[in-house]
Amino acid sequence: MKKKFYLTTPVYYVNDVPHLGHAYTTIAADALARYKRLKGYEVLFLTGTDEHGDKINRAAKEKGITPIELADQVVSRFQNLWKKLSISNDDFIRTTESRHTQVVSKVFQRLYKQEDIYRGTYKGWYCVPCESFWLEPQLRNGNLCPECGRKTEKVEEESYFFRLSRYQKPLLDYLEHHPDFVLPPSRKNEVVEFVKRGLKDLSITRLKLAWGVPCPIEKKHTIYVWIDALINYISALGYGTNKDKFSIFWPADVHLVGKDILRFHAIIWPALLMALGIELPQTVFAHGWWKIKGEKMSKSKKNVIDPEEIVKQHGADQLRYFLLREVPFGEDGNFSIPLFIKRVNSDLANDLGNLLSRTIPLVVRHCGGKVPSPADEDKILEEKIKKILPSLDEAMNILSFSEALSCIWEIIRSANLYVDRCAPWKLANQADKQKRLNTVLYNLSETLRVLALLVFPFIPVSAQKIWTQLGIEEDLGSQTLDKAGVWGGLSPGTTVKKGPPLFPRIKM
Repeated sequence: MKKKFYLTTPVYYVNDVPHLGHAYTTIAADALARYKRLKGYEVLFLTGTDEHGDKINRAAKEKGITPIELADQVVSRFQNLWKKLSISNDDFIRTTESRHTQVVSKVFQRLYKQEDIYRGTYKGWYCVPCESFWLEPQLRNGNLCPECGRKTEKVEEESYFFRLSRYQKPLLDYLEHHPDFVLPPSRKNEVVEFVKRGLKDLSITRLKLAWGVPCPIEKKHTIYVWIDALINYISALGYGTNKDKFSIFWPADVHLVGKDILRFHAIIWPALLMALGIELPQTVFAHGWWKIKGEKMSKSKKNVIDPEEIVKQHGADQLRYFLLREVPFGEDGNFSIPLFIKRVNSDLANDLGNLLSRTIPLVVRHCGGKVPSPADEDKILEEKIKKILPSLDEAMNILSFSEALSCIWEIIRSANLYVDRCAPWKLANQADKQKRLNTVLYNLSETLRVLALLVFPFIPVSAQKIWTQLGIEEDLGSQTLDKAGVWGGLSPGTTVKKGPPLFPRIKM
């Protein structure tokens, strides 16, 4: 029976089109999902869209359309981008789907029945862009949101509250005894300090808001968008309706989120799960932001990077590689086109692309286009791969994508050095060196086969091109490392196919 692995991205808000931050989280999740499949896991990779709330209602009004029409338009943009980026999600949940809204209603009813939800009056300030409630002492400069710096609106209205304060001590105890619940560790420390300052009960409904899940206790109330959105992680598994699927995949192994939404996922979400008596996810991993010259991207500053435009101009695998390689996952990074081009040309064109373009033509020219049989004992590249694989696995298990790619590039650079040292073009001119030439070209071809497997989670389209040029007929996506990762999998006599450059150099 296969081991199970359930990972999620946040459900993305549909008030605007997808940006680089959305792409970053989803590419990281995809790389992890593909790697776990390669390791033999049965993976459930969930992404989706968050489609309720005041912000979407207002954005739709500005465009002169209904909220669901706006949601449909933006959902299409997300799904098209994921296709272009080779995202291999197993499910896509929309919070407007009945499979989700029904679970939200059931959860609310249950928590109300057990008195984890009660009715009261909310007095405070509300930030529409952040969909967040604040008390006056928390505001900046009078009435500015402490998160985004924009104006908040004063609110005093009847509301239903979740008894978040009830779960302050259980949360602190859990955080203390589960060091990997929030990662990286610096983010966990932030969460612990926030909880220690005291948790207040949370307003979880709004009056006069038609666009959302109606409160099942009182229809004039609408459930707060963040409570609605968080429940997607269990509604997608059929919580309360599909016991088998839920028991197979829950708890989630990893929730991947941006650091700006960590508190919702590391405080409110686990408190809700505790109230429901549901086991908590294994890990909430909060990654950093991509900035421009040290500043957060924003439309007002006109510094937003459109991932679709990068893909159109330079390629999806190029963007995937840069985002996962350039900055340790969990830290902030600076995005610039010169940095992007430098990384792509150096690592992809010069290293991996060059290795392929050096090897295949030599096999075509000197071996009739067929993979030769190795004739002598030469285990340099085989031993290098064996040495690197445990380090690669260790890096992926802690979501260190840049370190994992660094491990793979050790193999690539060793293979290029092997070409330089063995000089197969010279061996080809010596009649008594044919057996040595065959060994060298087999070792290079076999190394490329293993490399295609290893880079597949990160740059899947390019990995498939390597696989195809090697003439391998088996489906790359269905391979597992325990079998296909063993040296010697490339059969002598396999016909290779010369192709165009894998990564054409980008001109600055």
